[in-house]
Amino acid sequence: MFIHPDARDVADPVPASLRAARTVEETGLPFLFLVELLVKVLFQRGQLHLPELASYVKLSLVVIDPVISFMRQEKMCEVTRRGASGTDADIHYQLTDSGRQRALECLARNAYAGPCPVPLAAYNAQVAAQSVASMHVTRADVQANFDGIAVNARVLDQLGSAMNSGRAIFIHGAAGSGKTYLAERLSGLLQGSIAVPYAIMVDGEVVPFYDPVLHVPAGEAQQVNAGIEKTVQLDARWVRGVRRPAVLTGGELTLDMLDLRFDSVTRLYRAPPHLKANNGIFIIDDLGRQRCSPLELMNRWIVPMDRAIDFLSLHNGYTFQVPFDVVVVFSSNFLPERLSDAAFLRRLGYKIEVPALSESEYEQVFAQTCARYGVAFDAQAFRYLLHQLHYRCNVALLACYPRDLIRQVRDLARYEGTAMVLNDTVLEWAWNNYFAGASQRSGSDNKTAQERREPTTIMKSEEMR
Repeated sequence: MFIHPDARDVADPVPASLRAARTVEETGLPFLFLVELLVKVLFQRGQLHLPELASYVKLSLVVIDPVISFMRQEKMCEVTRRGASGTDADIHYQLTDSGRQRALECLARNAYAGPCPVPLAAYNAQVAAQSVASMHVTRADVQANFDGIAVNARVLDQLGSAMNSGRAIFIHGAAGSGKTYLAERLSGLLQGSIAVPYAIMVDGEVVPFYDPVLHVPAGEAQQVNAGIEKTVQLDARWVRGVRRPAVLTGGELTLDMLDLRFDSVTRLYRAPPHLKANNGIFIIDDLGRQRCSPLELMNRWIVPMDRAIDFLSLHNGYTFQVPFDVVVVFSSNFLPERLSDAAFLRRLGYKIEVPALSESEYEQVFAQTCARYGVAFDAQAFRYLLHQLHYRCNVALLACYPRDLIRQVRDLARYEGTAMVLNDTVLEWAWNNYFAGASQRSGSDNKTAQERREPTTIMKSEEMR
């Protein structure tokens, strides 16, 4: 689904922000913060020798050496043993009693004890350098990404143009029309790779950032990194060669999830989903079905979408600015005007309706679904589905129905212990399960008006008696 970085990534020079720090000052972090971080790491991981400690916090030996020296002078750590090589790098360290006490005090404030963070300013600069707005999506890109998928050509043109606009996209249509699938598929149009930090430091607090579920390395980029590392030492606090993220949220989304949250139990921050989606795509699915009102949710996005910035707050009340560099995609069963006011709708660059499929598109989806579930496509059975079920019951040709109906055909075959065969009987059986007997009710429409009134008349007569 994702497009790997192209040859241009290989030739890109390594920016200064991604070069390894050679001194404590070059890390952009306070000396005492590094002391507290190493204290917490040694407390949680026990006895370590210098290379292990440096590898874990993603700093070079020359950076952490003065920090360790200070900790030894202050009696926070001690040497337990020396390795066979007899070098300083092979010395094993552990905390003293006073060091463990210091670690407990630090963990009570913020329990983060992972890779060293990068300063907020460095993160903001890097997001700007790898902005998603720099992408250029062409018709060829769209056709390649949606190859073999039955999608209305007009909708594809709208989606492709919208990805170049830098503005929010609102996709709407009937439930089951394929809105969510199309929105997720847009992530395949994201080009190139990015660098993301393990964590960000804001006003002395650490916000964990890197999420291995969302920030997936691109294979080719790893080879590129290997080549660069032979000539330039990279800052290991950044994960390079990451695919542009695609973050999906749905009906579970609440307003507080869009803020920076601090867990008082774990003593750790949790970055909001749209922050992790920076330089990528952020999809809000099922808009209008969240526990908060659509108007409240949309008002939350007015400033970020208008100015490409957002404001977050630490648990101590400190407010700071972060970039909002994402392609925002809203997906909803409701029309845009039903969910918000003119002020918000004006900020939606594209309002794209996903219509029902045409017969040829529906047949393509149905045939592909049959192939996926291992049942032979039958043209006569498909015509029966169209004319005797869809049209007779006045049900639109939506993209979700082939999958849902074929699954029921599969379930019946498993139950009866027979091969999956597509015919009129099993399709009507699946249809009546899925639509609660819609075909049977449709057949009763041929009764005369007098026949349809009789049961009601009889019931009323008996009630009167």
